[in-house]
Amino acid sequence: MNKIIVCTDGSQHSQVACHYAAWLAKTKNTSIIALYVSDLRIFEMPAVADLSGSMGIQPFEGMVTHLREVESIKAKFIQEQAESVFKEHGLADQLEFVHETGMLVDVVKGRIEPDDVLVLGKRGENAEFDSEHLGSMLERVVRSVQIPCFVGNRKFSEIKEVAIAHDGGDSCRKIIDYITAQDDFRKMRFHVLSCVEGHDEGKAAQCLSDVESQLKAQGIDATYQTLNGVVETAIAEYVEENSIDLLMLGAYGHSRIRDFLIGSTTTELLRSCHVPVFCFR
Repeated sequence: MNKIIVCTDGSQHSQVACHYAAWLAKTKNTSIIALYVSDLRIFEMPAVADLSGSMGIQPFEGMVTHLREVESIKAKFIQEQAESVFKEHGLADQLEFVHETGMLVDVVKGRIEPDDVLVLGKRGENAEFDSEHLGSMLERVVRSVQIPCFVGNRKFSEIKEVAIAHDGGDSCRKIIDYITAQDDFRKMRFHVLSCVEGHDEGKAAQCLSDVESQLKAQGIDATYQTLNGVVETAIAEYVEENSIDLLMLGAYGHSRIRDFLIGSTTTELLRSCHVPVFCFR
């Protein structure tokens, strides 16, 4: 890892994301950027006009200035939150806080490098209003970047049991390369899962056999399991029934059109699994 970038907005989910970013930073001593992005759209004139109109006053020139002042105050509060989390983990010296104005996807893409890891919360500021939906920007960000994305859940907990959803693709091979290169990951207990939906049991068994050979060569023991049924349902049930702490998977292996027509396995697993999901492209 070159650096860890954690997106934060002051919400409960983003605070948990900071804890997971700290945990990842400890697996390999690396720098951390806590990134808060003020949405550019709130400063655009139509939004300002709507806001001032709802307040019963006419739009006026100073509204944008006032909005920027509020965002600056909010950013300082978010910075204090992030710094307190990383200080708790003894990583204050490795942290840089960055506040930018723009679109989250564009800002993130402009900052990442090939060896970085991105950490996000599953939900954002409005999580309490609709707990079963993903944050509005999450899928766009994960789809847009080619680096690993760690999506945290609502509550931070120690990671001991890790499930790898493996389909034999290139992104899954990156997962194996990643865990074998991290000493802290090598100490965990792994469950390697292959689902037969979409291909026959022989292919699933061969996939598991190949992974077993790679992991054993690295001195890593694991449980290997072939699952039956709809991929996202079978994996989510296994995660729940086996007290898995982290799910690792290859993300968004199909086009947006295909996902629009029959749904996205990645999006559904992000939504239904109540554990962090580590996505590789």
